[in-house]
Amino acid sequence: MGQAWGFGRYGGPEVQEFFDRPDPVPGRGEVLIQVDVAGVNPLDHLLRSGLVDGLDGGRPFPRVLGMEAAGTVLARGEDVNGLEVGDAVFGFALTGGGTYAETTVLSAPNTARIPEGLSATAATLPVAGTTAVDVLDQLSLPAGATVLVNGVGGGVGLAVARLATGRELRVIGTGSTAKREHAEAIGVRFIDYTVEDVAAAARELVPDGFDGIVDLAGGTSLRTVAPLAQDPRNVIAVGDMSVPDLGGRFVERRVDRENLERSARLALDGLLAPVITAVHPLSDAPAALATVENGHTSGKVVIKVA
Repeated sequence: MGQAWGFGRYGGPEVQEFFDRPDPVPGRGEVLIQVDVAGVNPLDHLLRSGLVDGLDGGRPFPRVLGMEAAGTVLARGEDVNGLEVGDAVFGFALTGGGTYAETTVLSAPNTARIPEGLSATAATLPVAGTTAVDVLDQLSLPAGATVLVNGVGGGVGLAVARLATGRELRVIGTGSTAKREHAEAIGVRFIDYTVEDVAAAARELVPDGFDGIVDLAGGTSLRTVAPLAQDPRNVIAVGDMSVPDLGGRFVERRVDRENLERSARLALDGLLAPVITAVHPLSDAPAALATVENGHTSGKVVIKVA
């Protein structure tokens, strides 16, 4: 038996609970891991709220929260290639196992070995790291181009900005006052939406319009910045599925092992360095998720399990 944190039904934070569960048995294409570190993401509370379908693997309640983790392989299911018992790995829990737990199952095709020198930082790469790679590959901007990262202060936003500066792009980012320090530390020209008119400030910095826009905020904020793009097709949204209504595109996600390995190499080279701003023990998982759910965190929040 091992401790886990999850939810007994769909709803708000009130449905969350700690519970004990037996170690999951890895099914076909899965590996059982001892969790070292779990990443905390906005998707976690959206799944708990019942707003996202298809990522629970058909598992009964109570369900474990969390989508990404790093740890050590304890057992393999059938048809698992390239991963062995004892390997240090990182990846996605795409079959509903959750990651806020002492042990869990990861989808083997969406899991990779952790290269030497990367350590637990790898737990932040499945979501933030691969998303950053995906949106910038989709934009495919040349060195010297300008990109606006709308909502730069979170884990994904800072990863996008760091990778963009490594590609020699000029990066403008929007966020609240608390997000300024981490964004400016990686070379972002920051626009504080709490004290500035975002559209006016952005037009002053880039009068001819942006070569690309990466939107992480959605809603009214997306509609404010979308007209700032030279070409609306180069507005890429990560969360707001209505972006095609504005002429833009939704991010094309690649969550396979190849993209995980690529993100790990970029992290080792210093071109993709997730900013971890808070580390919580599993016993403090409620506070970890609350910070992300309330939008009060800058950078990446993780849960140290082992």
